[in-house]
Amino acid sequence: MKCERMIDDLPPLREVVARHGLDARKALGQNFLYDLNLTSRIARAAGPLEGVTVVEIGPGPGGLTRALLAHGAERVIAVERDPRCLPALGEISARYPGRLIVVEGDALTIDVAALVYAQDASKDAHGARKNARLCANLPYNVATALLAGWIEAEPWPSVFDRYVLMFQREVAERIVATPQQRADYGRLGVLCGWRTKARILFDIPPSAFTPPPKIVSSVVELIPNPAPLACDRKLLALVTQAAFGQRRKMLRQSLKGLGVEPALLLDAAGINPTRRAEEIDIAGFVALARALEGFRVTP
Repeated sequence: MKCERMIDDLPPLREVVARHGLDARKALGQNFLYDLNLTSRIARAAGPLEGVTVVEIGPGPGGLTRALLAHGAERVIAVERDPRCLPALGEISARYPGRLIVVEGDALTIDVAALVYAQDASKDAHGARKNARLCANLPYNVATALLAGWIEAEPWPSVFDRYVLMFQREVAERIVATPQQRADYGRLGVLCGWRTKARILFDIPPSAFTPPPKIVSSVVELIPNPAPLACDRKLLALVTQAAFGQRRKMLRQSLKGLGVEPALLLDAAGINPTRRAEEIDIAGFVALARALEGFRVTP
């Protein structure tokens, strides 16, 4: 067994999990990462953390939580749905007084940016907002929905200046995909490419987790673009959903459900109607969203 690096004087994570009876539950998308070398690597990827408030989703027994605090995060706000994990997180809170806030709840229904705004510590002595990051080993069963919600949130850019998140490798590839990677390129790639600069940092093998998943995981960094191409985000979501919903069809066919004659819409956007969704770059989808807005506001 690989030696577990000690980053603080708390007990090894395996011991904490055993003592609290925290078996990972598939229904909650749980796969615990015990290796503190790896959790430290993720924390460093989110750094430097001095003076930074970090929101973590699904901390479980707190492996990444400990790494974030040990690497200097001023404060960690941990959102945990599983009440069984709260005692273990409470032990970490006692070790790092005033630096860990545990919020019990479902991240799908929580405004994570509001958690940061609610903390007085998120502002400096002059009232300016400090940096905030979102860093998490996301539960696989809700990871895509969580990311889409954060990317589509308003106002933009949000309080977070960086997102460092773990996904299944296949989801990570969809996040960073462009028309050059047609098999992976889709609605998620358009949205993330529109509002962020995304890249895969490194992979983590299944053997690093308990229980080991059947797939490789990847840590992805997303840096918000403060000035993405202007368009209505809801209309961009509509055109991408329509286009990729029938990705094998030409756009003149797949866009029929938008309430505007596709030929007119595509002509206004300057796009050949025989092209398919996987061939259209972000600027093209923005042009479609703008064109759709023009038709909808025209008397």
